[in-house]
Amino acid sequence: MSGTVRVRVNVNGETRENEVEPRLLLVHYLRDVLGLTGTHVGCDTSNCGACTVHLNGDAVKSCTVLAVQADGAEVTTIEGLSSGGDLHPMQEAFWANHGLQCGYCTPGMIMSATDLLRRNPNPSEEDVRKGLEGNLCRCTGYHNIVKAVLDAAQTGGDGSVDEPAPPKPEAREEMTKGVGA
Repeated sequence: MSGTVRVRVNVNGETRENEVEPRLLLVHYLRDVLGLTGTHVGCDTSNCGACTVHLNGDAVKSCTVLAVQADGAEVTTIEGLSSGGDLHPMQEAFWANHGLQCGYCTPGMIMSATDLLRRNPNPSEEDVRKGLEGNLCRCTGYHNIVKAVLDAAQTGGDGSVDEPAPPKPEAREEMTKGVGA
């Protein structure tokens, strides 16, 4: 293909290789090329954080990164957090603490929150609020979101647990893919 660049990206533990336009944003690569629709496009201006993913372990807004910049990188999306059908502890905490309403911002919030706990396993409420400043939610007052992050910190400090939780009902699928995909 003329005018394209080959990228090779490890996405959720699987190596993916595709020809892409040099100006294709990572968020569109994930959604449109790979079909991972849990990463949401919320604002197209990098203000809302709905498109947050982990790039080489750090939370980034995927609308600010070109797919070619992710060549050779490791990307984790909301779909890659759960393991073997079990929710990630942060997803579990959002579910248990009603940290979502419409769910559109939830994948970005969860990705940012897991990065926050990786860097600060025992955050204060103020730390959580500061750590999530780049993510907007139009439905809630953030109270339950903050409560969910603090709850996840209690499950293992870094958002991990020793034993996986038992499998969850299908109705909780929105926590692994994101609502409104």
